Amino acid sequence: MATWDDVIALATRFPDVEVTTWFGTPSLKVCGKGMCRLRTDPDALVLRVADMGEREALLQGEPDAFFSTPHYDGYPYVLVRLEAVDPVELGELIEDAWRTQAPKRLVAEYDAAH
Repeated sequence: MATWDDVIALATRFPDVEVTTWFGTPSLKVCGKGMCRLRTDPDALVLRVADMGEREALLQGEPDAFFSTPHYDGYPYVLVRLEAVDPVELGELIEDAWRTQAPKRLVAEYDAAH
């Protein structure tokens, strides 16, 4: 089962990720842009995805791990049940969120170094 500490460890492998708050809840941002945040009622990780196609694939492919609420309809975010998501997949999704939100220059620098 993944925890918020696991999410932080996965995300802070990438440059310029900061642990902060967003809408009054713990969050991770890259260069001031939100990647993910914790929420309550229901408890979940709100995670930025690349596009609406990825969002729909996650929602339909793994409904035990990914869901949404009407508030997020039309937006490229999914809600993640940390207790149900595969840790490897979570790491990949966090990297995708970083790549989506980070400036292109930063992504290029990271890719060149790795």
